[in-house]
Amino acid sequence: MGKEILSMRDIVKVYQIGDEEQTVLKGISLTVYEGEFISVLGPSGSGKSTLMNIIGCLDIPTSGTYILGGRNIPELDQKQLARIRNREIGFVFQSFQLLPRLTALENVELPLIYARVSPSKRRKRAEELLIRVGLEDKMYHRPNQLSGGQQQRVAIARALANNPTLLLADEPTGSLDQKTGKQVMELFRELNNEGHTIIMITHDPNIAKYARRIVKILDGSLIEGTEDDVFREH
Repeated sequence: MGKEILSMRDIVKVYQIGDEEQTVLKGISLTVYEGEFISVLGPSGSGKSTLMNIIGCLDIPTSGTYILGGRNIPELDQKQLARIRNREIGFVFQSFQLLPRLTALENVELPLIYARVSPSKRRKRAEELLIRVGLEDKMYHRPNQLSGGQQQRVAIARALANNPTLLLADEPTGSLDQKTGKQVMELFRELNNEGHTIIMITHDPNIAKYARRIVKILDGSLIEGTEDDVFREH
C-alpha cells in the first residue's frame, strides 16, 4: 500500500433548497492511497457527483474533514483551492470540456499556462503527453476535427499536464460508444499501471470493473467497498 493521498471522515453535504434542507452526502468516509484505481459506482441521484465535486475541491463539505496532501480542504480559501485544482488534481469530464478554438496541443498546454510554466517547456510537455495518448498526428487539430475518443484522449493528456497527485474522472466514457469507451478505459488502466492514482465516478458496473477497487454509493452513503488485487477479465 502506498502513502495516503486523501482521507475523508464523516463528510456531510447539505443543500438549502428554498425552505428545505436536502442532505446529499450522509457521513462519507474514504481513504485513498497512492497508486490506487478506484471506481465510485452509483445510480443517478446517489450523491456521486457531489462527492466528486468535493474530492476535486470544486465544492466544500458542510461538515467533516477532508485531508488532501496534508491539508484540511474545508479550511482553505478560494485561491488555495484553485491552486490545488491546477497543480494536484487532473480532471477528466464526460463532455471533454475542450476549448473549441484551440488545437489539441494548445488545450493540453492550458493548465501549464496557469501554472506559469515557460512557453518552450509547456510546448514540450504537451507534445510528450499527446504522444503518450496516441495522438502524435493530431496535435494541430481542433476538437471539431477529432472523434469523441480522440477528444477524450486530449482531455486525459490535459489532465496529466501538471503531473497531478490525483486523476479524477467523471463518467469518462459517458459520451462514447462501447468500443471507444473500452479503448479509453484501457488507457486509464495503463496510466494506473504506470503509477497514476485514479478515482473514477460512474453509473456503469461494466466500466467500474476496470478499477482495482470499487466503492458503491447509494442515497448519499457508501454502502460497500470491494478490493481486487487482480483485474477482472472482460
